[in-house]
Amino acid sequence: MTTNETNTSIALELIRASEIEPKEVKWLWYPYIPFGKVTLLQGDPGDGKSKLMLSLSALLSKGEALPFVDDENALEPMSIIYQTTEDDADDTVVPRFNSANGNGENLIFIKEDSKNLSFGDNRIREAVVKCNAKLLILDPMSSYIGERCSMNNANETRAEFNHLISVAKDTGCAIVIIAHMNKMKDTSPLYRTNGSIDIAGAARSILAVTKTGNKENPSERYLVQVKSNLAPMGSAIVFEVAENGVDFINEVELSADDAFSSISPRMGRPNDTLQAAEANLKNILSDGNKMLATDCEAKL
Repeated sequence: MTTNETNTSIALELIRASEIEPKEVKWLWYPYIPFGKVTLLQGDPGDGKSKLMLSLSALLSKGEALPFVDDENALEPMSIIYQTTEDDADDTVVPRFNSANGNGENLIFIKEDSKNLSFGDNRIREAVVKCNAKLLILDPMSSYIGERCSMNNANETRAEFNHLISVAKDTGCAIVIIAHMNKMKDTSPLYRTNGSIDIAGAARSILAVTKTGNKENPSERYLVQVKSNLAPMGSAIVFEVAENGVDFINEVELSADDAFSSISPRMGRPNDTLQAAEANLKNILSDGNKMLATDCEAKL
């Protein structure tokens, strides 16, 4: 027997690895959003996070393939629970969902008239089970983590996240939490999650949306993967925020750090050597021809 902090006796239980049956991770959208886990989608206000998730939800509600996924890997039409405190369902969320041609029978809301939801609210589990929901979206994190939870307190945030982690694991539902980023634009996007670093630690996948810096098309965005615990990092996705949702354009090889640094002011004194190397590379490749990296290095 052992005693915990509350002096309650608990019987010791052990389990061997040989007794555990390994399971394969299943994916809502490989490698970005796994089933049965918590994913964090973050970005600056107004960058299109909510529109992105509604557009993805519209596709899932009809059983259509998600962007850059083969049609034969499309999932069956599924129920999605969408909770948001930033937009009203009747004049914003549903019209946007309808504009993306979603199936309204499969987009579900939990009424919060009598009491606001939080991560630990039993109604979340009940709704997921009752509707057999395969995707739950909470937007934004600050509204649903709980009024009494300090986002900067690691112990409190981890305890709150454990409620959702348990729901995701027990039901197989993919849970996506939408969050605003902090203002530390000169740091890695991994450290731009609001609150304790334990929030980033609790998520198995972290996605981020940022502007591309394309002056000819200010509505263009990158979706990048900041963290991936269950699969190799995914490619960056270029999409455009449109009136009827989002239009997916292309996949590109671009890291999250590079995507965010392209629009963030560089802090400190410029690196003269780096700037000279960049200028030389642009000159070498100015004719538009492709060249092996080894050949570029030799010329440099």
